[in-house]
Amino acid sequence: MTSKTSVQDKVVMTTCNSHCGGTCILKIHVRDGKVTRLETDGGSDPQYRACLKGRAYRQRVYAPDRLQYPLKRVGERGKGQFKRVSWDEALETVASELNRVRDTYGPASILFLQSGGDVNWLHNYKVMDRVLCMNGGCTRTWGLVSYEGALFSSIATYGVAAACHTRDDLLNSRFILLWGCDPANSASTTNHMWYLSQAKEKGIKVVAVDPRYTDSAVAAGARWVPIRPGTDTAMLLAMAYVIITRNLHDKRFIDTYTLGFDQFSHHVLGKEDGIAKTPAWAAKITGVNATTIESLAIEYATNKPSALVGGIGPGRTAFGEQYHRAAVALSVITGNIGIHGGDTAARSWDSIYGGYPYQLGRGISSGGNPVEDGAPPRPYALTGGGARMGTSGARVHITMVPDAILKGKAGGYPADYRLAYLVNINYLNQTANLNKTIEAFKKLEFIAVQEQFMTATAKFADIILPTNTYFERNDITAGGAPPFYGAMNKAIESLYESKSHLEIGVALAGKLGIKNFNEKSEGEWLRSILKDSPIQDPETFKKSGSFKVRLTEPYVLFKDQIEEPEKHPFPTPSGKIELFSQRIADMNHPLIPPVPKYIETWESPNDPLARKYPLQLITTHTKTRAHTQFDNIPWLKEVLTQKVSINSLDAKSRKIKDGDHVRIFNDRGQMVLPARVCERIMPGVVEIPQGAWYEPDDKGVDRGGCANVLTNDEISPGGAFASNTALVQIEKVIN
Repeated sequence: MTSKTSVQDKVVMTTCNSHCGGTCILKIHVRDGKVTRLETDGGSDPQYRACLKGRAYRQRVYAPDRLQYPLKRVGERGKGQFKRVSWDEALETVASELNRVRDTYGPASILFLQSGGDVNWLHNYKVMDRVLCMNGGCTRTWGLVSYEGALFSSIATYGVAAACHTRDDLLNSRFILLWGCDPANSASTTNHMWYLSQAKEKGIKVVAVDPRYTDSAVAAGARWVPIRPGTDTAMLLAMAYVIITRNLHDKRFIDTYTLGFDQFSHHVLGKEDGIAKTPAWAAKITGVNATTIESLAIEYATNKPSALVGGIGPGRTAFGEQYHRAAVALSVITGNIGIHGGDTAARSWDSIYGGYPYQLGRGISSGGNPVEDGAPPRPYALTGGGARMGTSGARVHITMVPDAILKGKAGGYPADYRLAYLVNINYLNQTANLNKTIEAFKKLEFIAVQEQFMTATAKFADIILPTNTYFERNDITAGGAPPFYGAMNKAIESLYESKSHLEIGVALAGKLGIKNFNEKSEGEWLRSILKDSPIQDPETFKKSGSFKVRLTEPYVLFKDQIEEPEKHPFPTPSGKIELFSQRIADMNHPLIPPVPKYIETWESPNDPLARKYPLQLITTHTKTRAHTQFDNIPWLKEVLTQKVSINSLDAKSRKIKDGDHVRIFNDRGQMVLPARVCERIMPGVVEIPQGAWYEPDDKGVDRGGCANVLTNDEISPGGAFASNTALVQIEKVIN
């Protein structure tokens, strides 16, 4: 019997890590150099099975709107009018502008804006960071949009940036508290939702505290406790009050492993400020019944081991650092640290950046930024703990970049900014107060963007350099849970004229006359990255596409510190878990207290602005997007239509019915979307999923549903990105 299979057919194993919070295995079927279909992991357990986004990646690779060649702006900035140019002309233009701005205004006037994109070790933003630093330097940003508040909390309390168990350990819990955590939509490590489903089957009780009744709560059979956005800290402190006053706290653990319990308990009990943080006190703030707060505290404290899985959404609020510190404190005082079935409560998403001590060498690095040399540290920064965004005072908070561009030195910023180079970031779409960003981008003299699609940000570029996809290059990544190393194998040749990050960096460095920019080929880089890993056979790893770490038990962070505290102190100044931080006390900032405290947010229901804009906006994640990635993929658009969710009580008073087009607005901007009238969001709160592409009409009204048209660019004092602290109004659109 003759086979009909072409001799050109092949299956390439790779790993998808598109910044959705998960890391999954894909099998790419290729015929005659073209991807024909995709499968996912069907190997030994645990399997790392791809979500909708990974399975739809073929549509992304062959999308008709994919950028095919370098582009140069010919029309008004922001209008998306470009002409095709050669790579040589594009790179010459970028190099010329970089040198002109550096020589005229100084290297600090060059802004480098970046984010994760595909999360991997080689083809990432660090390539261009090296180019800019070797060309005299640039102004970098600080502040992780995802979880800067959680980072501040973890470093202050534990002394580390990443603090997470592997999620298979949830099956050792007796009680799971999902706090603002929705892994059914935002992954927060591969298989997180699978283990929650198994927990349900095992009879482990799950409670979800969230303004929404999430898909995760439904799938896990969780009891839903709705809470007003920005008030989570008050409820956590009230739960601590119940636990302490009922003597349910773990005194031995506290005495052995912690510092500052007296100061923390004095605040909780009201000995410090005369206000006891009782459930009745918290009920008025949070909208959660006092009896519910009390019973939940007792359940959490008496069903040890309990896992408080602290989502990062509540930390993306004004004073979000305090939410994370209070969540950690609750886990600490109940002794749920360093044990199976417990949790650090630090943040739900560690993914590639933590949750397991991966052993991989470094990829390409900057070698140091001259702009930051000798610059003083920024005020109110916590050093150490593996903080990745730097503490240099020469940096600008990522949310404050538009303000910095518009005001410069006169506004107290380190420089006057003239040029922006953007890699792996749809900045205009994804940071707060979009209309202010548009104003700032129009002021810049030159903008270069590396992209795959004509995003809202790319439309403002002067030069666009097309990047290839991870199907068209080789790389390495990692993820869990449990942990594994993933090979990202090239399956097809780069389409059109797109290039990899490393190819673009090498080419631009050549145009700039930079010597000794890159001494290794792609293959040499990848072999050096794997050198110190447990992978002994790189060729087998590449062929199989993954190396699954075989653990005898789930990985538990701080297990060594708890079992042998004398040999393994916590990496804090005191060597203990710090409920009270002397480092923070020394900052002497009234809005960054040394113990976790509830501080009312701006644009709260008590703000006078609420009379004009009475609804609290939250911006959530969906299963069809990784931030702005995949918003243009037809298969995924069929799955989910961008809508604003509103409770039926709020809709009724506005004469809004399900499916009606409504105007959502505040002083920062406005948009029109269909309404989703439901009971799955609490009254007084509306939800717009983040990541939809900005599509203004001729009047400037967004029709794409970009939530950041409405969000506030004010940052929390510890650096938290406050995208979930905003007031809006909604009205029915009358045709």
